[in-house]
Amino acid sequence: MANITHYDPFKEITRFDPFRNFDDMFKGFMVRPVLRELETEIKMDVSEDDKAYTVRAEIPGATKEDIKVAVEGNQVSISAEVKKEKEEKEGKTMIRSERYYGSVYRSFTLDHDVDPDATKAKYTDGVLELTLPKKPGTAGKEIKVS
Repeated sequence: MANITHYDPFKEITRFDPFRNFDDMFKGFMVRPVLRELETEIKMDVSEDDKAYTVRAEIPGATKEDIKVAVEGNQVSISAEVKKEKEEKEGKTMIRSERYYGSVYRSFTLDHDVDPDATKAKYTDGVLELTLPKKPGTAGKEIKVS
């Protein structure tokens, strides 16, 4: 039998947890906390209609030349390289940098095969928008049980 518990929205506020604000202990230091989550995943929304899938992926800081999209059957892969700007001014020192520089990658599988020849990609204001048309004839088939 499953255990059922009562949800208390104020539990997090009243609970004492000395490690809850672990990141705050390192504010102002040049040390990066080990427990800090890395934000290197591409965040995206996927929607579909009868004819195509639409993917909106956030890739801030990349240029359209540094983004690669690969479609193979129903597998879609997005990768990008976010490069660090080399702007150094004499007499200035970087105190804290929270922006991510490096490679990001995301791969996912769709229900239907995608037509790679009709696929369209547009990158505007840090958002990659993909239109992935479904291949005709790849819809599932209902089978009668006898």
